Amino acid sequence: MGRLVAQAKADGIRMTGEGGLLAQLTKLVVEGALEGELTDHLGRESGERADEGRSGNYRNGHRAKTVTTEVGPVEIKVPRDRNGSFDPQLVRKRQRRLTGVDEMVLSLSAKGLTHGEISAHLQEVYGAEVSKQTISTITDSVVDAMTEWQNRPLDRVYPACSSTACT
Repeated sequence: MGRLVAQAKADGIRMTGEGGLLAQLTKLVVEGALEGELTDHLGRESGERADEGRSGNYRNGHRAKTVTTEVGPVEIKVPRDRNGSFDPQLVRKRQRRLTGVDEMVLSLSAKGLTHGEISAHLQEVYGAEVSKQTISTITDSVVDAMTEWQNRPLDRVYPACSSTACT
């Protein structure tokens, strides 16, 4: 994430709007959450072999999907399973609009939230009933990236802006 912020500054990328930094962060978090959902659905991490008693269902690539968010359109890669039984809860099949994604990003990055609180938040914002185990898998998938973003180096000085000009 530190590289993402530095690159955005160097390239003059906006914070919001299509291709903005928030859109890129939203993409990272949503894709991580979807991978976590698939891991929970299959009962194993990517690359792990299925046990004898488990079904022969495997990861089967991704499909591209553009969703409209509060920060602009975001193209995401939705993971698939071979049997087609994976039904993502965060971005449902045929869903094209996400609302409250910025709230989700903030809630997942906040320290001290329990899995129950995160689950309640997803229920409130998305209407998605997600189990605590799935929440655990999802947060494990994105926690490293979010920690890196939280610990990024900050500039020593930031400009203070009024409604008419920056100083």
